[in-house]
Amino acid sequence: MSILVIILVFLVIIFVVILVHELGHFFAARLSGVTVNELGLGFPPRLFGIKRGETIYSVNLLPLGGFCKMAGEEDPDVPNSLADKSKRIRILVLSAGSIAMLLLPLFLFPMSFMMPMERYVEGDGVQVAAVAPGSPAEYAGIEAKDIILSIDGQAVNTFDDMHQAIEPKLGSEVTLLILRRPETEFEATLIPRMDPPEGEGPIGVQMGPITDIKAYPLWSAIPLGLGEYGRMMVLMKDAIIELIQGPEMPPGWEGPPIAGPIGIAQLTGAFVMAGAYAVIWFACFLSVNLAIVNLLPIPALDGGRIAFIFLEVVRRGKRMAPRTEGLINTVGFGLLILLLFVVSYYDVIRLVHGGSILP
Repeated sequence: MSILVIILVFLVIIFVVILVHELGHFFAARLSGVTVNELGLGFPPRLFGIKRGETIYSVNLLPLGGFCKMAGEEDPDVPNSLADKSKRIRILVLSAGSIAMLLLPLFLFPMSFMMPMERYVEGDGVQVAAVAPGSPAEYAGIEAKDIILSIDGQAVNTFDDMHQAIEPKLGSEVTLLILRRPETEFEATLIPRMDPPEGEGPIGVQMGPITDIKAYPLWSAIPLGLGEYGRMMVLMKDAIIELIQGPEMPPGWEGPPIAGPIGIAQLTGAFVMAGAYAVIWFACFLSVNLAIVNLLPIPALDGGRIAFIFLEVVRRGKRMAPRTEGLINTVGFGLLILLLFVVSYYDVIRLVHGGSILP
């Protein structure tokens, strides 16, 4: 797999997620009567921009981010400002980006089930993922994507079934019943090796779950997509619990228990290798992950801005001075950029030392 392809897929995923987030803010602001000064993809310096009405639509140099700059985000004295709106409207506008990212998988998952692509399916047998050159399987005519249904009449549906059927017959001739889709069945005769090369196994095949090119109609794709979204949220919950408890890091791991953009790009490569559906699943997972992080009460993030509104409630309507709030958000943004550089530094160190970028 070309590194260029992986980088392009990574940038497309980031672009889509960021665009959805910023459009969430944009439409919520416009519907609430808040002036949007600029809707930007990437962080400045600006490469180019087009002004339509009150808003500049811009593309900026640094690709890993975006912004929706609204009038008077901290100053209620600015006409049509965000800060001049009610607490409920401000919370809605500030959380709209994360809400949009949380809703994105509800569109992507059903859409992915309607698209014809390779996916796991239920069925009898075990699928051949790869055939080693010069192995008994290759000489017997077995190919990748073939499904082994039985060995000497003994049905095989799991890897353990394969092991139990072949192990007693090493060095002896066995007959495999093979299904080559769509509907061709044939028998292949071979002799499992008693001392195979490392990593090849007695017959020289790598096994995997059964996959097929499959698409679903809309009425089936919607519940399947919702179910996948639910399973992903369970995985997200477990990951958050593990992070709070303190994840167990692999031996030799250096730095914080998270990966930066370089680590995410590496993970993108793994999903690209796994196929189109895996890439869509990863985009959905990343969208939900970033939505949750963005709602944390950290200055400069939307969650930090929402925290100021709740602080205003606690103080019985007394706002923090716009200059103070702006300064806190600016410092918070600087610290986030510093954290990004620190995490990326450790990503590079692990990459140079030949270790895994991901925890």
